[in-house]
Amino acid sequence: MITVARHRFGRHAPPSIILLMGVAGSGKSTAGRNLGQRLGWPFRDADSFHPPANIEKMSRGTPLTDDDRWPWLDAIGAWIDELRLRGAPGIVTCSALRRIYRDRLLGGRPEVGLVFLQGDFHTIANRMQRRKGHFMPPALLKSQFDTLEMPGRDEAALVVPVAMAPRKVVERIVGAFGLDGPLRV
Repeated sequence: MITVARHRFGRHAPPSIILLMGVAGSGKSTAGRNLGQRLGWPFRDADSFHPPANIEKMSRGTPLTDDDRWPWLDAIGAWIDELRLRGAPGIVTCSALRRIYRDRLLGGRPEVGLVFLQGDFHTIANRMQRRKGHFMPPALLKSQFDTLEMPGRDEAALVVPVAMAPRKVVERIVGAFGLDGPLRV
């Protein structure tokens, strides 16, 4: 199922920045890279914004606290604002599991489109078991699902099932937002 409330962007104004959210292992990085290639937009993975202490903590299997997350979220927000200032498009990932995190990233940024990559625990756990070389251990997946607050209707999130092939995920996002090539800004 795919849903989107287009009123957030206006009839003729697709988002110029896309935020891909979801639990670890939902395919945010793959979708972001593929979407960036498809649209010719720059892509940044949320992991690149984490301070080393956060990565170390997660590598040990310890979930982050909100105090750990605020600087990380603010760094992502700063990158979004840099794009906005330049009038440039972009794609960024962030788990953004709680409404308060999404509010921090989306508040006052109407040109950001939210995409929720949604999947069930079993599907995503299987993906994480096959993933090699990532600092986030599969043992933390339960804490991610425990923390997840589904996007509300007023957040106008595009919901895309992660069970789809990566190519189909990208095409759903492009089609739903009316993006058929590099954004003209």
